[in-house]
Amino acid sequence: MNFRMKYWWILVLAAALPWGLVAQNTSQQQLPDDPSAVKYPPPSPDPAPVAPPASPAPQTPASAGTQPAQQNTSSTPSQQGGAQQGSSSSSTTKSEATPSTGAKPSAGSGEPDDTLTVIRKRVDEVNVVFTVTDKRDHFVKDLTQNDFRVIDDNKPANIEAFSHETNLPLRVGLLIDASNSVRDRFKFEQEAAIEFLNQIIRPRYDKAFVIGFDTTPEVTQDFTDDTQALSHGVRMLRAGGGTAMYDAIYFACRDKLMGVDKGQIATRRAIILLSDGEDNQSRVSREEALQMALRAEVIIYAISTNTSGIKLRGDKVLEYFADQTGGKAFFPFKIEDVANAFTEIQDELRSQYAISYKPADFLSDGKYRKIEILAENKKYHVRARKGYYAPRQ
Repeated sequence: MNFRMKYWWILVLAAALPWGLVAQNTSQQQLPDDPSAVKYPPPSPDPAPVAPPASPAPQTPASAGTQPAQQNTSSTPSQQGGAQQGSSSSSTTKSEATPSTGAKPSAGSGEPDDTLTVIRKRVDEVNVVFTVTDKRDHFVKDLTQNDFRVIDDNKPANIEAFSHETNLPLRVGLLIDASNSVRDRFKFEQEAAIEFLNQIIRPRYDKAFVIGFDTTPEVTQDFTDDTQALSHGVRMLRAGGGTAMYDAIYFACRDKLMGVDKGQIATRRAIILLSDGEDNQSRVSREEALQMALRAEVIIYAISTNTSGIKLRGDKVLEYFADQTGGKAFFPFKIEDVANAFTEIQDELRSQYAISYKPADFLSDGKYRKIEILAENKKYHVRARKGYYAPRQ
C-alpha cells in the first residue's frame, strides 16, 4: 500500500512540474530586472496599424491646400527681386538664380539645401558736379533746383537731389609734365604748384597726390593731407625725357582716383594738369584716357605751360580734356600767371553744385550717354562733364 501511495505522488508531481516552469517564465518577462534589460531597453510596442498604400485616406479640403501654401512661403528668385525692387527708390534690382533653383529638397531627404538666390542691384542714378558763371565769368552760387533742367541722351530727366557742394572733401591729383619741353620754366611751375597745395589742402579733410611724367608716370607722393610731404614730392621731380601725358591721366584716374573712398564718403575728384599738351610717348590714346577720366568721375583742370601767346596743338588737347570733364583750361600769357590759374581753380572747387538724377530710359549697356545741364536763365553758363559711360550689367 505504501508503495502505491509513493508511486501516485510521483506521478502527480511529474504532471505539475511543466505548469510551474511556465508560470516562472511569465513572471520574469513582466519584471525585466535582468541587467541586460537596463543596457538594452526592450523594444517599443508595435505601432498601430496604418492604412495600406493602395488605399490612402482621402484629404479634406483644408489639408489639400496646405502643401501649396507651404511652397509659396519661399518665393522664387524673381519674386524676391520684385520685392527688393519695390523697396528701393534709387536702384533697379534684378534677381538671378542658379539653374538648380527649383523645388527645395524635402526635410527628410537628408540632402543639404544649397539652393542660392543671387540678387544684383543696378544703381541707375547719375551724379554730376558743375559750376555756373555769369557773362563776366563770375561764379553764381545762390541758385536752386528749379533753376536747372537736365537732358540725358536727348531726353528730359528727373532731378532726384540737389545741393551746393562748396565744402566736400577734395581728392586731387597733381600731374606735372617733367619732359624736356618744359625744362626752362619747370622750377617756377613747381613753386606755384606747392603754393596751390598749401592753400587748398585742409589737414584731416582733403588729400592729394603728386605724379610727374615724362616717358612714364612716376608717383613721388601718394595720397596724403600732409602739405610738407606733398611739397617734397613736387620738388623731387626732375625734368627730362619724352612726354606720355595720356598714360599719366589714364594711370591717375584708374589706379588712384577711381576707387578712392568709394562707398564711404562723398568726395570731389579732380586732376590739376600742368603741361604743354604735347604727347609723343603714350601707349593709350587720347580717347582712352578721357574715357577713364569719365568713368572715374574726375574733373580735369589744365594749366598750359605754353607761354608763346599762341594756342598750339597741345593747348587744344588740354581744352578738350577740360571741356569734356567739366573742368577748365588756363593759358597764362606770362609764367607768373600760373599762380593765378591755381587760385582760380581753388575758387572753383569751392563754388560748385551737385545733382543726382534718374535717366528716362537707363540701360546698363556700357554705352556713352550725353549730358546737358541747362540753366533756365539764359544769362548763366553751366559747365559740367559732357557725358558718362553707363555701367555694364
